[in-house]
Amino acid sequence: MENSQTRIKIKETIIVEGKYDKIRLAPLFDANIIELGGFRIYNNKDRLALIRRIAEKNGIIILTDSDSAGFRLRHYLSSAIPKANIKNVFIPDIRGKEKRKAKPGKENLLGVEGMTTEVLLSAFRKAGIDPESGNSERTEPFSKSFLYEIGLSGGENSSELRRKLCEFYSLPKMLTTNSLAEILPIITTKAELISAIKELKET
Repeated sequence: MENSQTRIKIKETIIVEGKYDKIRLAPLFDANIIELGGFRIYNNKDRLALIRRIAEKNGIIILTDSDSAGFRLRHYLSSAIPKANIKNVFIPDIRGKEKRKAKPGKENLLGVEGMTTEVLLSAFRKAGIDPESGNSERTEPFSKSFLYEIGLSGGENSSELRRKLCEFYSLPKMLTTNSLAEILPIITTKAELISAIKELKET
């Protein structure tokens, strides 16, 4: 899989946090990969403008770490670029540290660079991107009213239920209700989701 001759072609540009994430993905994907340089993107208006232009042309895939810093960067891009031009890929919360680091990060979570090939490809599939063909389909998100009806928003225990659900589907626990509305219809059906929530409420 990681041989340069078997890289998977992705038409969208993949946006990652830093150079080690780019190095990790380069053997897997035949795609344009742009690094943000971490929080330096906040002051790099030229790079943000470039990402906007790329997003308008072919779309972008945002792939950041699953810690709070990664979500802040994801939110920054999502607020600056039209939603229709973005696909979000989320890696699961996996505790540990990358081999090159002396100690784990503040939240003790592996970043993109520390993910195995299997986990990375699974994350792309959960976002509706078929890593084997490079094809991707947009799926209509679940409505906010539906998420409210099944207890994922607006309820006293909604945040805890969302946390359990993210763990159930190997998604980062910091996902917002809006993000869940987008990703859940890709990985499950309404009937299966209702069944899973019923089970989680009993645990």
